[in-house]
Amino acid sequence: MNTGSSAPAAAERRWFKSSYSAGNGGDCVEIADAGTAVLVRDSKRPGDGFLTVDADQWAAFVRMAARG
Repeated sequence: MNTGSSAPAAAERRWFKSSYSAGNGGDCVEIADAGTAVLVRDSKRPGDGFLTVDADQWAAFVRMAARG
């Protein structure tokens, strides 16, 4: 996992917020597909940077989270 900043490539990505977000300003993250990686950022502070996570590691995290 790497940290990133306001890289031009990140700004051009389509970011998605969790479908579980209530939309009331709670703690939410957004993700963007970057091919072999997934970018993750704080939805309330999108300009503060992002994390870059390997796509396989992200898929493993999602599977684990889905199990509870």
